[in-house]
Amino acid sequence: MSRKVIITCAVTGAIHTPSMSPHLPITGKEIEEAAVGAIEAGAAIVHLHARDPKNGRPSQSVDLFKEFVGNVKSRTNGVVNLTTGGSPSMTVEERLQPALQLKPEVASLNMGSMNFGLYPMLKKYTNFKHEWEGQYLEATRDMVFKNTFKDIEYILSSCADNGTRFEFECYDTAHLYNLAHFLDRKLVQGPLFIQTVFGILGGIGAHPDDVSHMKRTADRLFGKEYVWSVLGAGRQQMPIAATAASMGGNVRVGIEDSLWDGPGRLAETNAAQVRRVRSIIEGLTLEVATPDEARQMLSLKGGNNVGF
Repeated sequence: MSRKVIITCAVTGAIHTPSMSPHLPITGKEIEEAAVGAIEAGAAIVHLHARDPKNGRPSQSVDLFKEFVGNVKSRTNGVVNLTTGGSPSMTVEERLQPALQLKPEVASLNMGSMNFGLYPMLKKYTNFKHEWEGQYLEATRDMVFKNTFKDIEYILSSCADNGTRFEFECYDTAHLYNLAHFLDRKLVQGPLFIQTVFGILGGIGAHPDDVSHMKRTADRLFGKEYVWSVLGAGRQQMPIAATAASMGGNVRVGIEDSLWDGPGRLAETNAAQVRRVRSIIEGLTLEVATPDEARQMLSLKGGNNVGF
């Protein structure tokens, strides 16, 4: 039997703005359809953010999440993963609320503070539909995405009674050591779902050596007590996925991480990226994990035990 690979799809996120692609899901219905399509294409997990439907601005309003999370659950068997990252401009209290109140099977958790530079996108995108878009990108020139030890512990302790497990997003080697610190303190337990992130300005790069380095470090720190996944930002999405899949990893794709489905071609749907990475996985003679197989691999509580 070949190895199973979990595909996570991040369908909208907070990095890209409405002016960058006409295919970016904005409204609750658009996010719902994007998530359902990704699961039908082979994603076991959908990683979900919300946006203000009036202007596309990232939002952690629980009411906005409620517009789509229940429908995704009722229409599919996919695992719903809610962000606690939100966007770098939000407070940790604001970022926490969807995971705290809706009690998903999985929630993301950034494992350290970092520079998070989106401002280079201003060289490519100059005409914006909404005033906030250019301002948001420019602000990242002088912004630290705050995820202190206190912030991380606050999120972990707040959700401790929810049965929610975390997708630990590690943008650099230090974030793996931060996670090991919380494991030593028994504030987290295995199997840890570790999402190593490559190609964000301010984090580790996207060279194959960077991928190998993060994998070696995680192996040394966590042994067999973790499940490894990767995401590559922008044009690095598929090369990073292919590299990691061949090394025993799982993969994350989606319009949150990259707007593209090939050189110079915008992805029209999240499902298109899922199908592309699925072809890579199956080309390596590996199998795509179903949602229930992903639940077993990650020791999740099950879709009937969420708050939506």
